[in-house]
Amino acid sequence: MSRTANSSAPTDEPELVLSQGTIYVIFSALLAAMFLSALDQSVVSTALPTIVGDLRAAQHEGWIITAYLLAIAVVMPIYGKLGDLRGRRRPFLVAIAIFVAGSAGSALATSFVDLVVWRSLQGLGAGGLVILSQAIIADIVSARDRGKYMGPMGAVFGVATVAGPLLGGWFTDGPGWRWCFWLNVPIGLVAFAVAYFRLRLPSRRPTTRFDLAGAALMAVTTAGIVLLTSWSSISSDGRYDWSSPVLIGLLALTVAALAAFLVVETRVADPLIPLRLFRSRTFSVSVSIALVLGMTMFAALSFLPTFLQMARGYDATEAGLLMLPMTVGLMITALGSGILISSTGRYKIFPILGMGIATIGLALLTRLTADLSMVTFGAMIFVLGFGLGFVMQTIVIAVQNAVPPEMVGVATSTNNFLREIGAAVGTSVFSTVFTTNLTTRLAAAVREAPAADIPQGFGADALTPDVVDRLPAALRELVVNAYTDALAPAFWYLVPLGVLGFAIAFLMKEVRLSDQAGLVARGAAVGR
Repeated sequence: MSRTANSSAPTDEPELVLSQGTIYVIFSALLAAMFLSALDQSVVSTALPTIVGDLRAAQHEGWIITAYLLAIAVVMPIYGKLGDLRGRRRPFLVAIAIFVAGSAGSALATSFVDLVVWRSLQGLGAGGLVILSQAIIADIVSARDRGKYMGPMGAVFGVATVAGPLLGGWFTDGPGWRWCFWLNVPIGLVAFAVAYFRLRLPSRRPTTRFDLAGAALMAVTTAGIVLLTSWSSISSDGRYDWSSPVLIGLLALTVAALAAFLVVETRVADPLIPLRLFRSRTFSVSVSIALVLGMTMFAALSFLPTFLQMARGYDATEAGLLMLPMTVGLMITALGSGILISSTGRYKIFPILGMGIATIGLALLTRLTADLSMVTFGAMIFVLGFGLGFVMQTIVIAVQNAVPPEMVGVATSTNNFLREIGAAVGTSVFSTVFTTNLTTRLAAAVREAPAADIPQGFGADALTPDVVDRLPAALRELVVNAYTDALAPAFWYLVPLGVLGFAIAFLMKEVRLSDQAGLVARGAAVGR
């Protein structure tokens, strides 16, 4: 796709001098924002049983996670577009403020409804933190040098994703689950202060109307997809009942909203997500990899800590620590690939290597057993993390470099939006396959156990680490084996997706990396 640049800055935009010191200060605030957003997608997972127990809403616990993910996914495209139209400083400050307010409200929540409402507000801020952090880096750093900054961002995302369950378990066992939310407040306030005083990005006056119709239809479509993929965790009966008129109506509404969105985007002057971007092979390949990455990575990550607790008897904190090899692998390649991209200007090879290695990691996870050595388990997840680190931020650099500087926000938000949608769909499908296998295997295990050993209401939907730990020894062994035997084969459903991502990566067209920061290319700043 051709690259455009405005050589003269508008008269109402102040000139910004991008010194190295200024970039480093801004980057520190962006890292903090990225860490907060990524952390809060996973920190609640290990604390959920305690949270819903305290708030007396165990039957509705899925809403705590779904509300957050729904809010993030809905606002991602909106933040990206607003940043392109009006500048990114004010939206970034608003996103931090909303996130901090949502975190404080969640920490103070006295009822389940309160928590879901505040958690949703938190998600509305978190969606902007990731998108705007990555887009601001594109504004202040050239694509050629961006790898040195995107690499640490990818590493921070990986660390936060794995550290979340660890911190959630530690808070739950120690000072209390409310600290899962209080933690965000001081970090968020520091990030806000740094951004307010040092993030002096120029603002712009939009020349076209914001695509309200597209935004509304995208919100309905996204809400429908997230609710459909989360249905088994938020419905009263905990399963998909396709005779339910509510479920059928939700599916029909989602399809209709998506079709209407595509029509609107072809007709408005300045669409929320310009469909012409997909004509760029680099852009379309990169966002396709993001979709596959979300479907595989988050589905795997959702179940591995639980495997350690269910099959090996570790507590939440220990399970989080045992996930560290994945973080180490991800950090090595995220940082290393970023440095190599900046030094060589080449990036196509990294998604190919990454998807290939990550697929091998997924295949290795099909060998999980109840008596697996933790050294072997660590090696398996190290391979998975090692592959993911090559991909996560490389495809962000690729999509940003494939579009004009004034469309970086839209490109970044589309990439992350599709990754979030992939995570929702992939986790839902994986969970359904696993639960179906587990139900069958548990039924067989129960037939072999004495009736007196089986607790009332025992089943796949009531299986927790605490429940398994209290079972009689003979039944516990049967249940653990059934759990592991159901989980390991489920990873085979992710392997073909990894192979698909690997094949797609070969189709990427490597576009020469720009040597100008986005603001410099638009004439709104000068480098020094």
